[in-house]
Amino acid sequence: MQNNSDKAVRSGLWYVVSNVMIRAVGIITAPIYTRLLTTSESGFANNFNNYVSLFTVVTCLCLIYSVGRAKIDFPDDFDGYMSSIQALSSIFGLFVLIMVMVLSPPSGLLGYDKLIIFIMFFYLVIFPSIDYRQYKYRFEYKYRENIAISVIITVTTVALSIGLIYLMPYDKGFAKILGTVIPSGLVAIWCYVSLVKEGKKFINRKYWAYALRIGLPMIPHGLAMIMLARIDTSMISAMCTYAEVGLYTWGYTIGTLLMFVSNAIGQAWLPWFNERLADGDYALIKEKNRLLMAAGCFLSLIFIGLSPEAVKILMAKPYHECMWVVPPVALGTLCQYFYTNYVNQELFHKKTVMIAVNSIIAALINTGLNYVFIQRYGYIAAAYTTLAGYFILMVLHYISTRLVLKEDLYHNGQYFAMLIVTASFGLSMMYVYEKPVLRYIIVAALTAVFAFIYRYDIIRLYKQFTKNKRTRGETRGS
Repeated sequence: MQNNSDKAVRSGLWYVVSNVMIRAVGIITAPIYTRLLTTSESGFANNFNNYVSLFTVVTCLCLIYSVGRAKIDFPDDFDGYMSSIQALSSIFGLFVLIMVMVLSPPSGLLGYDKLIIFIMFFYLVIFPSIDYRQYKYRFEYKYRENIAISVIITVTTVALSIGLIYLMPYDKGFAKILGTVIPSGLVAIWCYVSLVKEGKKFINRKYWAYALRIGLPMIPHGLAMIMLARIDTSMISAMCTYAEVGLYTWGYTIGTLLMFVSNAIGQAWLPWFNERLADGDYALIKEKNRLLMAAGCFLSLIFIGLSPEAVKILMAKPYHECMWVVPPVALGTLCQYFYTNYVNQELFHKKTVMIAVNSIIAALINTGLNYVFIQRYGYIAAAYTTLAGYFILMVLHYISTRLVLKEDLYHNGQYFAMLIVTASFGLSMMYVYEKPVLRYIIVAALTAVFAFIYRYDIIRLYKQFTKNKRTRGETRGS
């Protein structure tokens, strides 16, 4: 157990570092793309990516959600399980590809010609293999291999996209699509072949039935989460001006930057959590999780405190108004970070129908709140309805784990108190957004308080990490 705890710590640290670096590449290259592509060309390519995200939820059958529990239920044939569900996913994706090509009109669909539609749905056949490969690495604590895949895809996508845009000045939108599809497609083929070689299973009815029972209910969940994340922009577009759509979009983008850190922590936490829950080690889960949630609250406050500078550095002056969108969106991201704890419980117990129902309810409530408040208060209201939507989703998942699963894994009272205090303090910090010196003092004070309260945990984490580094160095030296 201690060995896996050490691996989880290393994984978490490296996932955070790599995710921040990858996100930094995206931020740095954004001005390059805006200078190379017109808004129409950029929209053409971005819509392709949006459709891929949407259709992936359906074509991959959400089988990926079964992987964590399968690692526990099929420990002696985990390779075979991964190979088998990959085959099921690709067979269904191929079926969808054939149906789309047969039924779509000669002019194409969704504003794209038939060639691009073929590329899109062929990509959907093989693209999930990247997720299968990376999830397998994640649950085997092979973080180096996992990070390597992400770095390779990110770097080659940027390089090829820019190169193709210069080589295809007559069709830059299509060049950007190819620059995205080709690197990921090649990596996906390698992932597909490697999983087949390791697992050596293609058709396995037992594994397919197991994966479908967990995965299929997650399809409406995935669609509801896309709706929850994107309905704001659509409703602002319908009720406000395009300028306000742009301001909200950029503010939302900045506000969700912290998600790359929280997702990285979650990637490292989930395999360890599943193992401890399977062993019934509730006390250890409670102890470790409380520190992670406290760290999430601290990072959110620091992020909110420094976000005006981030907006001013990254954006031109006309966009600076979007800084007022950042705090509620960042706090909504924090709610996601908290409710993932309860989703992990539901996934472990295979209660995916429960997850889907909660997501649909939250998405519908969020849509209703948008309709009422965007009309009354403008586009900034959408940031607050987003926060409300994710908080409601957290409450729904909490109720599910307590009333249905009847499992008390966390310091729930403390968590809700932490979240309410953080939200109150974070929103209040907007009153000093135009007083940078006072904000810096507050940020420094928050850092000092957190470091003092959790000094022993920080020292223990530092010693553990440096011990792991020293041990690996001695091993290589010998």
